[in-house]
Amino acid sequence: MNYTLNINLQLFSEEKTEKATPKKVKESREKGQVLHSKEVNSAFLLIAAFLTIYLFANYIGGSIGNLTNYVFENFLTTDYVFSTSNIYRLIIFCMYNIFLIILPVAGICFLIGLIATYMQVGYLFTTQTLTIKFSKLNPIEGFKRILSLKALVELFKSIVKIVFIGYVVFVYARNNIGTIFNTISMDIETIVATLVSTSFHIGITAGIVLVFLAIMDYLYQRYEHEKSLKMTKQEIKEEFKQTEGNPQIKSKIKEKQRQMSMRRMMQDIPKADVIITNPTHFAIAIKYNNMEDQAPKVLAKGQDLVAHRIRELASSHEIPIVENKPLARSLYNQVDIGDFIPPDLYQAVAEVLAYVYQINNRI
Repeated sequence: MNYTLNINLQLFSEEKTEKATPKKVKESREKGQVLHSKEVNSAFLLIAAFLTIYLFANYIGGSIGNLTNYVFENFLTTDYVFSTSNIYRLIIFCMYNIFLIILPVAGICFLIGLIATYMQVGYLFTTQTLTIKFSKLNPIEGFKRILSLKALVELFKSIVKIVFIGYVVFVYARNNIGTIFNTISMDIETIVATLVSTSFHIGITAGIVLVFLAIMDYLYQRYEHEKSLKMTKQEIKEEFKQTEGNPQIKSKIKEKQRQMSMRRMMQDIPKADVIITNPTHFAIAIKYNNMEDQAPKVLAKGQDLVAHRIRELASSHEIPIVENKPLARSLYNQVDIGDFIPPDLYQAVAEVLAYVYQINNRI
């Protein structure tokens, strides 16, 4: 005799095939795991740096010339040129002036770097990336990272950048070899201007190449980022349980709430003035206090077994039970427990209450 056992193999699959949920994306972002391409920053920074140098060429060239002249005239021609105080003043003076020269370039590059990062990541402040992870000190794990696919991709990108930028520099140098050699016979200002112009053309061309590479790298980083955030079916189920609650627990909670609501409703039945029935399918408990209420109020209502329980409690507390099929059905369908009856049922309910009050007066 042959037996066949059907097993759903997906239950044992831990392959991450599902797209990350918004909760997983948010948690990863809080941990600092965001989509970010360093090549985008590098490309924009390179272009910004050479554009700034080109725009501030006169300022940079003039400042370098003035600095050089001042150093030779005031520091290197004195009798105590090698004294400690002279060298100290020379270092402080040069550092201060060099700082002023590079300040425009550094400031604009810093601003461009912030903008490029914000365009990719947005506003994000987290300290979790600063947490020390001792697993990174494991030499075996480090060796695995060195031989990983990500490391190979980074190596390939570096080689591509070197090849492209090297080719750009080679082509420009070959086309301007005469101008480069003629700088030997130029004065200092012309040399600076020539170097700035040459650097600008090489830098901008290399920057354009890097922009193309940055676009490709950004697309690759987005693919890797989405891949790293993917989840298994089991992880999605567990997250659903955490956010929405376990269905079994939610069912028990709702059942408990229904029981408590039923208990409160049954406790209010002795306060009713009358029970309106169908006579067996529906039962509605009505209460009216003309000193407090603006209209009669439904204290309790039920169908079938609940209606039977309401009638039993009403009988045990000697509350009048009035049969009115249309009114009972209308009250059950239109009015919730604790609400006042609608105006279109005023007259019908008033007739029932008048009948009840008449019976009570006779008693």
